[in-house]
Amino acid sequence: MRGCFTLILFLFFVAVHGQSLEADSIDGVRLRQLINLSEVVLRSNLDIDRFIQQVRNDTTFYKAFRNLRVLEFTSSNDILLRNRNAVPVARMVSKTKQIREAGCRSTRVLEEKVQGNFYKSDKSYRYYTAALYASLFFAPGRICGETNIVRDRNFQARSTKGMARHREQLKMLLFEPGRKIPGIPFIGDKVDIFSPERRNLYNYGIDRVMYRGEDCYLFTVKVKPNLRAGQRDKIVIDNMTTWFSIRTREVLARNYAMSYQAGFYDFDVQIEAELMRYKNWVVPAVLRYVGNWDIPFKERERGVFTATLYDFR
Repeated sequence: MRGCFTLILFLFFVAVHGQSLEADSIDGVRLRQLINLSEVVLRSNLDIDRFIQQVRNDTTFYKAFRNLRVLEFTSSNDILLRNRNAVPVARMVSKTKQIREAGCRSTRVLEEKVQGNFYKSDKSYRYYTAALYASLFFAPGRICGETNIVRDRNFQARSTKGMARHREQLKMLLFEPGRKIPGIPFIGDKVDIFSPERRNLYNYGIDRVMYRGEDCYLFTVKVKPNLRAGQRDKIVIDNMTTWFSIRTREVLARNYAMSYQAGFYDFDVQIEAELMRYKNWVVPAVLRYVGNWDIPFKERERGVFTATLYDFR
Protein backbone atom coordinates (compact mmCIF):
# COMPACT_ATOMS: atom_id res chain seq x y z
CA MET A 1 0.00 0.00 0.00
CA ARG A 2 2.76 2.43 0.81
CA GLY A 3 4.08 2.12 -2.72
CA CYS A 4 0.77 3.41 -4.04
CA PHE A 5 0.92 6.44 -1.80
CA THR A 6 4.37 7.39 -3.02
CA LEU A 7 2.90 8.03 -6.43
CA ILE A 8 1.61 11.25 -4.89
CA LEU A 9 5.03 12.82 -5.26
CA PHE A 10 4.72 12.54 -9.02
CA LEU A 11 1.20 13.97 -9.31
CA PHE A 12 2.43 16.52 -11.85
CA PHE A 13 1.74 17.57 -15.40
CA VAL A 14 -2.04 16.89 -15.04
CA ALA A 15 -3.70 16.30 -18.41
CA VAL A 16 -7.47 16.27 -17.88
CA HIS A 17 -10.10 14.01 -19.43
CA GLY A 18 -13.90 13.91 -19.28
CA GLN A 19 -17.31 13.74 -20.91
CA SER A 20 -18.99 16.20 -23.27
CA LEU A 21 -19.52 19.78 -22.19
CA GLU A 22 -23.16 19.65 -23.25
CA ALA A 23 -23.88 16.96 -20.64
CA ASP A 24 -21.81 18.45 -17.81
CA SER A 25 -23.48 21.33 -16.00
CA ILE A 26 -24.15 22.70 -12.54
CA ASP A 27 -27.78 23.70 -12.11
CA GLY A 28 -27.99 24.22 -15.85
CA VAL A 29 -24.79 26.32 -16.01
CA ARG A 30 -22.28 24.98 -18.52
CA LEU A 31 -18.58 24.96 -17.78
CA ARG A 32 -17.77 27.70 -20.29
CA GLN A 33 -19.99 30.08 -18.32
CA LEU A 34 -17.76 29.60 -15.26
CA ILE A 35 -14.52 30.57 -17.04
CA ASN A 36 -13.10 34.07 -16.72
CA LEU A 37 -11.83 35.30 -20.10
CA SER A 38 -9.32 38.13 -20.51
CA GLU A 39 -10.15 40.98 -22.88
CA VAL A 40 -7.64 39.76 -25.44
CA VAL A 41 -9.27 36.30 -25.45
CA LEU A 42 -12.74 37.84 -25.80
CA ARG A 43 -11.54 39.75 -28.85
CA SER A 44 -10.00 36.61 -30.36
CA ASN A 45 -13.35 34.81 -30.75
CA LEU A 46 -11.90 31.64 -29.19
CA ASP A 47 -14.29 28.67 -29.33
CA ILE A 48 -14.39 28.04 -25.55
CA ASP A 49 -16.20 24.70 -25.74
CA ARG A 50 -13.72 23.36 -28.26
CA PHE A 51 -10.75 24.69 -26.29
CA ILE A 52 -11.84 23.09 -23.00
CA GLN A 53 -12.56 19.81 -24.75
CA GLN A 54 -9.05 19.94 -26.21
CA VAL A 55 -7.61 20.61 -22.74
CA ARG A 56 -9.51 17.69 -21.29
CA ASN A 57 -8.49 15.25 -24.02
CA ASP A 58 -4.92 16.46 -24.49
CA THR A 59 -2.29 13.82 -25.27
CA THR A 60 0.56 16.17 -26.26
CA PHE A 61 1.96 16.22 -22.74
CA TYR A 62 2.04 12.43 -22.60
CA LYS A 63 3.60 12.41 -26.07
CA ALA A 64 6.46 14.65 -24.87
CA PHE A 65 7.48 12.04 -22.31
CA ARG A 66 6.98 9.17 -24.73
CA ASN A 67 9.46 10.92 -27.00
CA LEU A 68 12.14 10.27 -24.38
CA ARG A 69 11.90 6.59 -25.29
CA VAL A 70 13.15 7.13 -28.83
CA LEU A 71 15.76 9.88 -28.41
CA GLU A 72 19.21 10.20 -26.97
CA PHE A 73 19.62 12.90 -24.35
CA THR A 74 21.77 14.02 -21.44
CA SER A 75 20.24 14.61 -18.01
CA SER A 76 21.52 16.53 -15.00
CA ASN A 77 19.87 15.03 -11.92
CA ASP A 78 19.68 16.45 -8.40
CA ILE A 79 17.62 14.58 -5.78
CA LEU A 80 17.69 15.83 -2.18
CA LEU A 81 16.00 14.41 0.92
CA ARG A 82 15.63 16.44 4.14
CA ASN A 83 14.56 15.78 7.73
CA ARG A 84 11.91 17.67 9.71
CA ASN A 85 14.38 20.47 10.43
CA ALA A 86 15.15 20.89 6.71
CA VAL A 87 18.62 19.39 7.25
CA PRO A 88 19.80 17.27 4.27
CA VAL A 89 19.97 13.55 5.08
CA ALA A 90 20.67 12.18 1.59
CA ARG A 91 21.47 13.52 -1.84
CA MET A 92 22.41 12.31 -5.28
CA VAL A 93 23.79 14.64 -7.95
CA SER A 94 24.57 13.02 -11.27
CA LYS A 95 24.92 13.43 -14.99
CA THR A 96 23.57 10.65 -17.17
CA LYS A 97 23.24 10.00 -20.88
CA GLN A 98 20.62 7.90 -22.59
CA ILE A 99 22.11 5.87 -25.45
CA ARG A 100 20.10 4.34 -28.30
CA GLU A 101 21.57 1.53 -30.35
CA ALA A 102 19.79 -0.92 -32.66
CA GLY A 103 16.34 0.08 -31.41
CA CYS A 104 17.31 -0.25 -27.75
CA ARG A 105 18.04 2.34 -25.08
CA SER A 106 20.22 2.29 -21.98
CA THR A 107 21.47 4.81 -19.43
CA ARG A 108 25.14 5.60 -18.98
CA VAL A 109 26.22 7.32 -15.76
CA LEU A 110 28.79 9.99 -16.65
CA GLU A 111 29.17 11.55 -13.20
CA GLU A 112 27.69 10.84 -9.79
CA LYS A 113 28.16 12.21 -6.28
CA VAL A 114 26.22 10.73 -3.34
CA GLN A 115 25.83 12.04 0.19
CA GLY A 116 24.20 10.35 3.18
CA ASN A 117 22.24 7.11 2.99
CA PHE A 118 20.84 7.61 -0.49
CA TYR A 119 21.44 3.98 -1.48
CA LYS A 120 20.95 0.73 0.42
CA SER A 121 23.89 -1.63 0.78
CA ASP A 122 22.88 -3.44 -2.42
CA LYS A 123 22.84 -0.11 -4.33
CA SER A 124 19.05 -0.09 -4.57
CA TYR A 125 17.25 3.15 -3.78
CA ARG A 126 16.45 3.70 -0.10
CA TYR A 127 13.79 6.32 -0.86
CA TYR A 128 10.72 5.85 -3.03
CA THR A 129 11.19 9.37 -4.36
CA ALA A 130 14.46 8.30 -5.92
CA ALA A 131 13.13 4.94 -7.10
CA LEU A 132 10.21 6.46 -8.97
CA TYR A 133 12.38 9.23 -10.39
CA ALA A 134 14.71 6.56 -11.74
CA SER A 135 11.83 4.55 -13.21
CA LEU A 136 10.79 7.57 -15.25
CA PHE A 137 14.13 8.89 -16.49
CA PHE A 138 16.71 6.10 -16.21
CA ALA A 139 16.68 2.90 -18.24
CA PRO A 140 17.27 -0.12 -15.97
CA GLY A 141 19.60 -2.13 -18.17
CA ARG A 142 18.87 -2.40 -21.89
CA ILE A 143 15.28 -1.77 -23.06
CA CYS A 144 14.25 -2.63 -26.61
CA GLY A 145 11.22 -2.37 -28.86
CA GLU A 146 9.75 0.88 -27.52
CA THR A 147 8.03 3.57 -29.60
CA ASN A 148 6.68 7.05 -28.96
CA ILE A 149 3.29 6.27 -30.46
CA VAL A 150 0.32 7.42 -28.39
CA ARG A 151 -2.67 5.35 -29.49
CA ASP A 152 -4.75 5.93 -26.36
CA ARG A 153 -4.44 6.36 -22.62
CA ASN A 154 -5.94 3.03 -21.56
CA PHE A 155 -3.41 2.13 -18.88
CA GLN A 156 -3.59 -1.35 -17.40
CA ALA A 157 -3.13 -0.83 -13.65
CA ARG A 158 -5.42 -3.75 -12.80
CA SER A 159 -3.44 -6.23 -14.90
CA THR A 160 -0.05 -5.50 -13.33
CA LYS A 161 1.48 -5.78 -9.89
CA GLY A 162 4.37 -4.49 -7.81
CA MET A 163 6.33 -1.53 -9.14
CA ALA A 164 4.86 -2.06 -12.61
CA ARG A 165 1.39 -1.55 -11.14
CA HIS A 166 2.56 1.58 -9.35
CA ARG A 167 3.95 2.96 -12.60
CA GLU A 168 0.63 2.32 -14.35
CA GLN A 169 -1.20 4.11 -11.55
CA LEU A 170 1.27 6.94 -11.96
CA LYS A 171 0.51 7.19 -15.68
CA MET A 172 -3.21 7.31 -14.95
CA LEU A 173 -2.67 10.07 -12.40
CA LEU A 174 -0.51 12.00 -14.84
CA PHE A 175 -2.62 11.66 -17.95
CA GLU A 176 -6.16 10.55 -17.03
CA PRO A 177 -7.15 12.02 -13.67
CA GLY A 178 -10.76 12.17 -14.81
CA ARG A 179 -11.45 8.69 -13.50
CA LYS A 180 -10.92 6.91 -10.22
CA ILE A 181 -7.48 5.34 -9.88
CA PRO A 182 -7.55 1.73 -8.60
CA GLY A 183 -5.54 1.12 -5.45
CA ILE A 184 -5.18 4.73 -4.29
CA PRO A 185 -7.96 5.25 -1.73
CA PHE A 186 -9.69 8.56 -1.03
CA ILE A 187 -8.01 10.65 -3.75
CA GLY A 188 -8.56 8.76 -7.02
CA ASP A 189 -11.97 10.36 -7.64
CA LYS A 190 -11.01 13.87 -6.50
CA VAL A 191 -8.50 14.90 -9.15
CA ASP A 192 -10.96 15.68 -11.97
CA ILE A 193 -11.00 19.48 -11.85
CA PHE A 194 -13.82 19.63 -14.43
CA SER A 195 -16.30 17.26 -12.81
CA PRO A 196 -19.70 18.76 -11.94
CA GLU A 197 -19.03 17.89 -8.30
CA ARG A 198 -15.94 20.11 -8.16
CA ARG A 199 -16.54 22.94 -10.60
CA ASN A 200 -18.08 25.18 -7.97
CA LEU A 201 -14.88 24.84 -5.92
CA TYR A 202 -12.56 26.35 -8.55
CA ASN A 203 -11.98 29.59 -10.43
CA TYR A 204 -11.07 29.04 -14.10
CA GLY A 205 -9.43 31.51 -16.47
CA ILE A 206 -8.07 31.79 -20.01
CA ASP A 207 -5.61 34.48 -21.14
CA ARG A 208 -3.41 35.00 -24.19
CA VAL A 209 0.31 35.47 -23.45
CA MET A 210 3.76 35.01 -24.91
CA TYR A 211 5.81 32.08 -23.62
CA ARG A 212 9.43 31.89 -24.77
CA GLY A 213 8.58 33.86 -27.87
CA GLU A 214 5.54 31.78 -28.77
CA ASP A 215 1.90 32.91 -28.71
CA CYS A 216 0.03 30.81 -26.14
CA TYR A 217 -3.26 30.39 -24.35
CA LEU A 218 -2.69 30.44 -20.59
CA PHE A 219 -5.23 28.25 -18.81
CA THR A 220 -5.46 28.59 -15.01
CA VAL A 221 -7.37 26.68 -12.37
CA LYS A 222 -7.34 27.84 -8.73
CA VAL A 223 -9.24 26.76 -5.66
CA LYS A 224 -11.74 29.39 -4.58
CA PRO A 225 -10.74 31.25 -1.41
CA ASN A 226 -12.51 30.71 1.91
CA LEU A 227 -13.93 27.26 1.19
CA ARG A 228 -15.58 25.43 4.08
CA ALA A 229 -13.75 22.47 5.62
CA GLY A 230 -16.16 20.00 4.06
CA GLN A 231 -15.60 21.52 0.62
CA ARG A 232 -11.82 21.53 1.04
CA ASP A 233 -11.91 17.79 1.69
CA LYS A 234 -13.16 17.28 -1.87
CA ILE A 235 -10.04 18.83 -3.39
CA VAL A 236 -6.64 17.37 -4.28
CA ILE A 237 -5.46 19.80 -6.97
CA ASP A 238 -4.97 23.26 -5.41
CA ASN A 239 -3.98 25.07 -8.58
CA MET A 240 -2.83 24.34 -12.12
CA THR A 241 -1.40 26.59 -14.83
CA THR A 242 -0.85 25.38 -18.39
CA TRP A 243 0.62 27.13 -21.45
CA PHE A 244 -0.85 25.86 -24.76
CA SER A 245 0.71 26.81 -28.08
CA ILE A 246 -1.89 28.60 -30.20
CA ARG A 247 -0.18 27.42 -33.39
CA THR A 248 0.07 23.71 -32.56
CA ARG A 249 -2.17 23.37 -29.44
CA GLU A 250 0.65 21.51 -27.72
CA VAL A 251 1.42 21.90 -24.02
CA LEU A 252 4.62 23.94 -23.60
CA ALA A 253 4.67 24.18 -19.79
CA ARG A 254 2.60 23.20 -16.77
CA ASN A 255 2.84 24.08 -13.08
CA TYR A 256 0.65 22.86 -10.27
CA ALA A 257 0.27 22.24 -6.59
CA MET A 258 -1.55 19.43 -4.81
CA SER A 259 -2.25 18.64 -1.17
CA TYR A 260 -4.43 16.34 0.88
CA GLN A 261 -4.89 15.04 4.42
CA ALA A 262 -6.56 11.70 5.05
CA GLY A 263 -5.80 11.19 8.73
CA PHE A 264 -3.26 8.39 8.33
CA TYR A 265 -1.40 9.99 5.42
CA ASP A 266 -0.91 13.44 3.97
CA PHE A 267 1.02 15.21 1.23
CA ASP A 268 1.85 18.67 -0.09
CA VAL A 269 3.47 18.85 -3.53
CA GLN A 270 4.47 21.65 -5.91
CA ILE A 271 5.70 20.93 -9.43
CA GLU A 272 6.92 22.87 -12.45
CA ALA A 273 7.45 21.36 -15.89
CA GLU A 274 9.01 23.14 -18.87
CA LEU A 275 8.95 21.61 -22.34
CA MET A 276 10.96 22.50 -25.42
CA ARG A 277 11.06 21.65 -29.11
CA TYR A 278 13.78 19.50 -30.60
CA LYS A 279 13.28 19.34 -34.38
CA ASN A 280 9.77 17.90 -34.80
CA TRP A 281 9.49 16.68 -31.21
CA VAL A 282 8.29 18.35 -28.02
CA VAL A 283 10.31 17.03 -25.09
CA PRO A 284 10.67 17.73 -21.36
CA ALA A 285 13.42 20.24 -20.62
CA VAL A 286 13.21 21.02 -16.89
CA LEU A 287 11.28 19.36 -14.06
CA ARG A 288 11.22 20.85 -10.58
CA TYR A 289 9.60 19.22 -7.56
CA VAL A 290 9.17 20.08 -3.88
CA GLY A 291 7.19 17.63 -1.79
CA ASN A 292 6.37 16.64 1.76
CA TRP A 293 4.34 13.52 2.46
CA ASP A 294 3.67 11.04 5.23
CA ILE A 295 3.18 7.40 4.28
CA PRO A 296 1.90 4.67 6.64
CA PHE A 297 4.67 2.46 8.10
CA LYS A 298 7.37 4.71 6.65
CA GLU A 299 9.14 7.83 7.84
CA ARG A 300 7.92 11.11 6.38
CA GLU A 301 9.81 12.06 3.21
CA ARG A 302 10.63 15.65 2.37
CA GLY A 303 12.12 15.72 -1.09
CA VAL A 304 13.37 18.27 -3.59
CA PHE A 305 14.53 17.44 -7.08
CA THR A 306 15.44 19.10 -10.34
CA ALA A 307 15.89 17.30 -13.64
CA THR A 308 17.42 19.16 -16.59
CA LEU A 309 17.37 17.42 -19.98
CA TYR A 310 19.41 18.59 -22.96
CA ASP A 311 21.65 17.55 -25.86
CA PHE A 312 18.85 15.65 -27.60
CA ARG A 313 19.77 13.55 -30.60
